[in-house]
Amino acid sequence: MGLAGLGLSARAAATVFPGVLRAPAYFTELWVVLGLAAFILLLAAYLAKLACNPAAVKEEFTNPATLGFCGALPVGMTLVAGGIAPYAPAIADVVWWIGVLLLFMFQIWALIRWLSGGIELARLNAGWLIILVGGIVVPGPGIALGHLEASRFFFGVSACIAPLLTALLLYRAMVATPLPEALRPSWFILLVPPSLIYANGVALFSLEFLEILYFSGLVLALALLVYARNFLRWPFAPSWWAFTFPLDALAYAAARYAQGHPSLPWRLAAAAALAVATLFVVVALWKTARSAASRAA
Repeated sequence: MGLAGLGLSARAAATVFPGVLRAPAYFTELWVVLGLAAFILLLAAYLAKLACNPAAVKEEFTNPATLGFCGALPVGMTLVAGGIAPYAPAIADVVWWIGVLLLFMFQIWALIRWLSGGIELARLNAGWLIILVGGIVVPGPGIALGHLEASRFFFGVSACIAPLLTALLLYRAMVATPLPEALRPSWFILLVPPSLIYANGVALFSLEFLEILYFSGLVLALALLVYARNFLRWPFAPSWWAFTFPLDALAYAAARYAQGHPSLPWRLAAAAALAVATLFVVVALWKTARSAASRAA
């Protein structure tokens, strides 16, 4: 999600900075290719895990602490579909549909798990936004592939859940035990709803008043960046990738806003958002490679 999302955000930014970023080009398509490679590798690894250790997979889909992150697979598929759409539209179409149908099934299961009760507030985390609010991500690639009505459906379902779940997560942050340092990057997922409900809501429904969500996203991003100012001291974990896609989403929203409001301050905001997103993706890649190398040694 973080890699492919950065590629799609860079493509959007290319329309704001013509001649600086070009799509397809060395910067935008690099992240699309890396996202595709990561998706293929991780999908193969997860299918192997499913075959060899199905109990562990079942635990991930039933444990409230990990259930939300299971939505990363179908959401990531839709982003990869958007990345490859200019080159292989037929394949992208199939990948997008598989992704949204999987997401729909995962959302039904997550709602059933939620309604069943017994979930301690302290075990709730921002990962639940991925599985329940992931439908706000799919319209970006979906519109490009010509699936306007399906995009509206999945967007609408997730956009309705987003404010309820966001409020619950903010309440959890205030009253429950603070997250361990290794999981604190997951709070950045809170950036996704205001960023993509604005960007894709305007594209789907021409609701200009949704621009206020972009403004709230900018303020939330500043607060989160200050909150995470010492993040390099936090222990590395896979949750560090939670930094990446939310910042990609903010960069995408910033690019969309700058397209409609091309004054210098908003163009600079779009450039800054893309730069920050790129920085965090590079750091996550570096940390991942370093961790893998140390384990291999």
